[in-house]
Amino acid sequence: MTLPPDFDAAAELALAQELADLGNAVAMPLYESREFSLARKADRSEVTEADRNAELAISRRVLEARPHHGMYGEEHGVVGDTSSPWRWVVDPIDGTSNFVRGIPVWATLVALTHADHGPLVGVVAAPAMGRRWWAARGLGAFANGRRCQVSTVAALAEAQVSVTFASGWDALGVTPQLVQLQQDAYRARGFGDFWQHMLVAEGAVDIAIDAVGLMPYDNAAVKIVVEEAGGTYTDRNNVVTFESDTAVSSNGLLHAAALAAVRVPG
Repeated sequence: MTLPPDFDAAAELALAQELADLGNAVAMPLYESREFSLARKADRSEVTEADRNAELAISRRVLEARPHHGMYGEEHGVVGDTSSPWRWVVDPIDGTSNFVRGIPVWATLVALTHADHGPLVGVVAAPAMGRRWWAARGLGAFANGRRCQVSTVAALAEAQVSVTFASGWDALGVTPQLVQLQQDAYRARGFGDFWQHMLVAEGAVDIAIDAVGLMPYDNAAVKIVVEEAGGTYTDRNNVVTFESDTAVSSNGLLHAAALAAVRVPG
């Protein structure tokens, strides 16, 4: 892949790490103290001041450090230079439902995307788990500083899979196929959200199938980490994108089996 001439992978990754730190610094004290208010957005999803304030801290730094870049966040939409091919895509707290219930599986997701190349930098920072994953195009993927590599498992009967069941899969009529995938695999668990895909990047899980209804900020940072670890990340129709409402990640060897499980019957 020919990368944009103005792309400095190391510098942009360093900024992405800083932005993730800012998000974590806002969210983690509120998670630990349990002192936050809970509201519902129009789509009935949960939101707290931790989400809003973490994104605000990140956006202020983006506008300061990269005034010629845009930013798209879950809580405040698009800010900055909307005409720029460069856009930071941020989910201040991926896993808000876990956050509000005291479950440590939540993370600040930060990605730098390019209009022609998709995500080129990604950081997935999960402070309550003591875990952080990051990647930049051409630099590889890492988990807490250790290089990530997907597994070499090639048979579904030997694979570990993670499936996030949701009403969207019911509506598509593929839930029985997802159940069958779990039964055909060696072991099945539902880790959910970003974590299942990071486990694919680490080689601990071989297939991860997310819920229906994803947004770009759910996918962007996660996608680049999986890809730089040698894995495959597509939507349910095998389109390589971070802008779909579905996501399937795998070690590549088992991607066809994963896609078969989400193929709409008929």
